[in-house]
Amino acid sequence: MKNMKKWNWTKILAIFVLITLIVSIVYATINLFLTPADAYLGEGEKTRGDYSLMIMQCLLGVIVLFLPSMLSKKMKFEIPDAMYIVFIIFLYCAIYLGEVQSFYYLIPNWDTILHTFSGAMLGGLGFSIVNLLNNNENVTLSMSPFFVALFALSFAVFLGVVWEFYEFTADSFGMNMQKTMLENGTPLEGHAAVADTMGDLFVDFLGALVIAIIGYISIRKKKGWMNKFEFKKVVNK
Repeated sequence: MKNMKKWNWTKILAIFVLITLIVSIVYATINLFLTPADAYLGEGEKTRGDYSLMIMQCLLGVIVLFLPSMLSKKMKFEIPDAMYIVFIIFLYCAIYLGEVQSFYYLIPNWDTILHTFSGAMLGGLGFSIVNLLNNNENVTLSMSPFFVALFALSFAVFLGVVWEFYEFTADSFGMNMQKTMLENGTPLEGHAAVADTMGDLFVDFLGALVIAIIGYISIRKKKGWMNKFEFKKVVNK
């Protein structure tokens, strides 16, 4: 009964975020057609490019929201409620609050906070993956605590780089995900133009490094700190 109650709350949270993203897609689509093509960003205003980015991010959020459950069913492992809840909250903060509610512009360092958090979250995901392999009888793999931590760190940084590739590609279509322009559309130059990207990668690394150190100590000293975030193999009965 206790596990069922936890799952219900997790499901309710996922449905809430899904509805929020769908409503945001509808809202952004309507405003995309209502906003003039030559509109510029004034105080409290959005351009067609902003609404296009909002739609793209929300669509990506809907896809990613279902990705964990699809992978867990296909690969036959169970995702802990704690990890899934953290994942859903991150999606809500990054996409709905960040893009739709403009927290990236309204809240100082909102992007930095999320990138640090995502680095830590992806580091935890890396730990879960390698521990799942380590505990699989069909896989001839046994990694020391140091290499488990190194894998988790490398995994998180790699995905952070992939995300920056995604942002760079989106910016090629008139977006401003890498913040190479000011809010009024003025392009930045030199060091200022790459500051956002390098800052994101740096805090991705820091967040992942913290989790890698915690995970290393947890495994080395058998503390069990990461147990609530580890995947569990589904055993067929």
